Amino acid sequence: MTLNEHGEGDQTERVPFRTALAEGVRPSDVLLLALVPMALLWVFSLPESTRRSLAFAYADPTLLTAFTAHYVHLQFEHLLANLVGYGLLAGVGYLVATASRQRRLFVTSFVTFCLAFPFALSALNLAVPRDAIGFGFSGINMAFAGVLPLLLAVFACRRLGSEASTHPADLPVRLLPATFLLLVGWMAALALPTALGARGLAGPLVMLLGAVVAARQLRSLRPPNGPSLLGSLRSAVRRIRDRPGDGDVFVVGSVLAVAYPVVGFPTDATVDGRVINLYVHLLGFCLAFIGPYVLIVAGGFADPRTY
Repeated sequence: MTLNEHGEGDQTERVPFRTALAEGVRPSDVLLLALVPMALLWVFSLPESTRRSLAFAYADPTLLTAFTAHYVHLQFEHLLANLVGYGLLAGVGYLVATASRQRRLFVTSFVTFCLAFPFALSALNLAVPRDAIGFGFSGINMAFAGVLPLLLAVFACRRLGSEASTHPADLPVRLLPATFLLLVGWMAALALPTALGARGLAGPLVMLLGAVVAARQLRSLRPPNGPSLLGSLRSAVRRIRDRPGDGDVFVVGSVLAVAYPVVGFPTDATVDGRVINLYVHLLGFCLAFIGPYVLIVAGGFADPRTY
């Protein structure tokens, strides 16, 4: 997000939430979002032998299967879980992006996740040699989970900001590095519980680091005579409560950003005889968070008029 000469963040005119959606939603976007479930269902309709041939064999990788594997599911339950996850993550992400005029960021991310990420995730998977096959859309779903906090941060700047606030208008964006550490630590804590010994401390320690980074950032940006952290938090909660539509979708998106890792990083990674690839889940999240974040802070998607 760029700053103007006064150090203020880029903000949109706060039209009502429903008006912002009515003006921003395009039929072409709805069709674009629908292409993913259509593709997943079509691939699932193929014979199982064909689907297995489209999975990514780590011992015998091909460029074709590096892409197709992410759209392959062998069990209906696996497909259904990924369809629901996609509907929630992409659906809420699109609403957040549309209301805060981040359509270009969302569509760019969407196309990148669906077309480029399959190759990247499959290639990085080869760093862990094993005689197995990989398949499923969950790595791409985690990419949508990775970009969601960024969409929410810009949404908070543009739709939930206050001209009376003594903090910089782009404070939510400045807190994204701390948010990244908190979420990655949360994922590690879910996948590596403390019962596993020293390894189980990785998650809590990363979360602690994220909290420290956030506290230092807030302290450094607090004006000398500004409100306390608790006072600022109360003010933010009031704005969320008092702005129907905006506050509702922000709360839903925030809950989803925290809750979805529970699905993506279960303590027991073995389900119905298959092993959940936590590595590709983490890769999908991290790549999807870091790439757009760099573009946002560089001003690549800062113009609030871009649709």
